This record gives sequence, structure tokens and C-alpha cells, in this order.
Amino acid sequence: MTKRPNFLYFITDQQRADWLGCYGHPVLKTPNIDAIAAQGTRFDNFHTASPVCMPNRASLLTGRYPSLHGLRYNGCRLPLSANTFVSQLAEAGYNTSAIGKSHLQPFTDMPPIGVNADEVADRPDAWRWDDGNYGQEEPGRYTADGRYDFKTPYYGYNHVDMVTSHGDKCGGHYQQWFRERADDWEALHDPANQLPHDYTCPQANRTPIPEDLYPTAYIRDRAIAHLDSCVGDDAPFFTFVSFPDPHHPFNPPGKYWDMYAPDDFDVSLPFDAHQNPTIPMKWLHANWQGAGGQTTPQTAMMLDDQHIKEAMALTAGMMAFVDDAVGDIMAALTRNGQLDNTVICYNSDHGDYLGDYNMLLKGALPFRSITRVPFIWSDPENRKAATSDALASTIDIAATVLDRVGLKPFNGNQGKSLKPALEGAATVRDDVLIEYNDGGRRLGFEEPARVRALVSPDWRYTIYKDQDWGELYDLANDPQETHNLWDSADHFAIRAQLAERMNQHLMAQMDESPLADRLA
Repeated sequence: MTKRPNFLYFITDQQRADWLGCYGHPVLKTPNIDAIAAQGTRFDNFHTASPVCMPNRASLLTGRYPSLHGLRYNGCRLPLSANTFVSQLAEAGYNTSAIGKSHLQPFTDMPPIGVNADEVADRPDAWRWDDGNYGQEEPGRYTADGRYDFKTPYYGYNHVDMVTSHGDKCGGHYQQWFRERADDWEALHDPANQLPHDYTCPQANRTPIPEDLYPTAYIRDRAIAHLDSCVGDDAPFFTFVSFPDPHHPFNPPGKYWDMYAPDDFDVSLPFDAHQNPTIPMKWLHANWQGAGGQTTPQTAMMLDDQHIKEAMALTAGMMAFVDDAVGDIMAALTRNGQLDNTVICYNSDHGDYLGDYNMLLKGALPFRSITRVPFIWSDPENRKAATSDALASTIDIAATVLDRVGLKPFNGNQGKSLKPALEGAATVRDDVLIEYNDGGRRLGFEEPARVRALVSPDWRYTIYKDQDWGELYDLANDPQETHNLWDSADHFAIRAQLAERMNQHLMAQMDESPLADRLA
């Protein structure tokens, strides 16, 4: 095969790895995504660089940790001067496109939470920001009729069809399209007009928006149209198809609302299953028992079993719609004759606690439910089914894609190509680093949480800035992370070894680019 391969990259928002049929979910059916795994390599130990949307998505594009690329928590922005592997593909002649959620710049005008703006308003930042256009995902760009003229290239993408936010009220180009097609769009968005239901789970909303006007359908149809437009083009394509679901709010449309029932699911890992909960877990539990509510709609919380099962049922409905959309896009790719030269990838930006210890959503506690995500690679050079236990990270994606097309990553890329794992190697990395930085004070932390976790095949070691406690889990014998061994005298030696290893990772968080102009 002489022509460089195309890439079709599917990504979801807030989907844990075990919420796919091919990853062993006992209830959820995802036949179309499973079909991709049946003709590719499924990575079983793939972790996020950061278990939150914006930092991890920036790490995907740059192959660098948030400490280096600068988009350290939601609400920041990836500098337009940042190099990305998509930019390298575009420079090498690829037709690059992003369809759906990007989230590399803020798409809300909400102020930071838990931060006193007056404390920092009279001090300049460490960086003098350039005059670049950093508002392309903000709501104000899409209030006018017609279609906002998106300025490209956008971090390497030469075609962008933007969808911002989540649920049935997404923004961006989708919002402008929706207003054109629904004469009663304001009524469809009015919470007072949601369809009758008996769910009481927070953020459960039975949207009146029909399936064909829901964001998942829009992304499906725009992706198919774009793939159709690539037929006959001599240039290979990289098409990034990004679904905002199954991220909350929980509002699958039409038939997907009651496709699954709460009684189909179990809360198999309740709060009481943890032998010695950490301080934030105890805070969440007390907040739940005291009806304290959420700091923001995005903040992790604890709920009772019934509410958790309702959230699971609605999440499954959203995933069923995504799976159907993936099937339709794959059918178009096959119909167009493009499949035979296209690498198919499936991934998510981070997971969701989704019932583990009665928790929901995501936060500062880096359990595997939010750090371990699906990653599937189906390559036309080898469509055989395989699984890999090799540890891998979001930062490895850029290096892997570039390796596949014969390009070297730019200086400062921290990723490792997963090509050896795709060829059967058992190990690519000894361990992976995971960063989490909160943008405000919550979950009982007096200051915004700063968290670093090290995951190896056998251990998860986690430290919290300015805290005299941490976490140590024996993943080999306690894969569900139910017993924190941090204070176990029998494990002080392994703690010391993992601390030393983490120090090596932290020392590596120095920018190696640009190279020095001259030697001293």
C-alpha cells in the first residue's frame, strides 16, 4: 500500500472503558463499536493524561502533559502557537477536519469557581498572551443567524464543524443549524416542556428534541457529508469525529430514553465497599447525607443506588445513539470505498465514576473509573482482532499516528509510539503519569486540588499537594481499589519506590523545545 492511510478518529466525552460491549459490559449493547474492535487492537490498560475534558484533549493533540502545554484545567486555553500532530499531518498534505466537540478553548462565559478574582485581578499573569483568536468556541460567536465563519487552520484542522457544550442544548455550528430547522427551537429548549417521566436523578431531562435534531445526529450527518466530499481527493484525510455524549445531563432523545431501564443495572461497588475512604470521599458522603448539593453541575457527587441506576440507564441510552451513529458513519466509509485505506480509532477523553462508591461524574479522586478509557486501533494493514495489556496514555496517540504515516513528532513531544504494542509487544511503558488540576476549591479541599498519580501494572500511587495523606492501591490483588495501603507499614518500601519513580516523571515535565540556539 503506497498511499498514506486515512484516519477516522471517533471520540466520546466522559465514557469509562468498561462501558462498551467489547470491554465486557454485561448490559450495554454496542455492536458497531464492537465491530471495530473485532477488526483491530483493543487496549485494556489505556489511561488519560488528565481525567478532565480540556487538558486531556490538548494532550491528545500535542502529545504533552498539561504541565507543558498549558491547558491545565477546564476554562484555560491551548495557545495557538502550540504545535499539534494534526498540524504536522496538514503540513504533510492531509485533509484535516474536526466535526463535533473540540474544547480546546473555553465554550462558556461562566467565571472560575471557588476563586476570589479580586485576589489576582491586580496582578499580571506570568504569560503575556498573544493577540490570537481565542474565542472561537464561545457562545457569543453563534448567536446570529446563518453560520459563523470559523477561522482555520484551528490547531491544525483545516475544516471545523463546531459543537460546544453538552446534552440537548449544545452550541456552536450545531446551535445555528438547529435554529434554522426547528421553528419552535426555543420551546424545545425550555425545561418546562420536557416530556413526562418518573426519573428523579439530578440532571435527568426527557428532551422533546427529536432524534434527527439531536447533536449526535448532527455530528453523524456532518461526518458522513464530509467523508463523501473526500471521495476522489488525492489527499489522505484525518477526520476527528467527536460526540459530546454520554456526558451529563442525562437526556437521550426519542427511543433512546427508555431503551434501558434502571432495574437493568446494579451498583456493584457501593460506598461501603471501600475499606478506608479518603478525606474527600468522606466529605462527599457527608455532603450527600446532609443534602449539600453540587458546587457546579460538573462537580462530582454521591447519590443513592436508585439515582445511580437511573443515571446508568440514561447513559446507556446516550451510548446506544452514539453506537448507531458510529455504525452509520462506518457504513458510509464502506460505501465510498474508503475503508480499505483508513485507520479507525475509538477513544474517550476521560471516564465517569458512574456509581463506583456511589459517586457520579468526575473529580480529584483518580480512580480507574475516570482515568481508564477505551482505545481501539483498527488498521487496514491488519484487521485481525487483538487485545493489548500494555500500559498506554493519551500522550501516546500523537506519536502513534505520526509513526504510522512515517513522520517524526516535533521536539518536546512526550509520547511513545504504540506501534510495538500493535505488533504484539507486551510492554511500551513501565508506568504512566496522570495529572489533575482543579480550577477552583471543592470536594472539601481548602485550595484547588493538585493531584499526581502514577499507574503501573500492579500499583496506583497518588499524591495530593499540601496533604499529609495519599493513596496506594495494589491493583494486582485489589483491582477495584477498595483498600488504601498508604498508611500500611508493610508497604512503605513500595511507596518509596513509587515516589522515586514519580519524581522521575515530574523531573521530565520540563519543556525540551525549542532546542538551544547555541551550546554554552
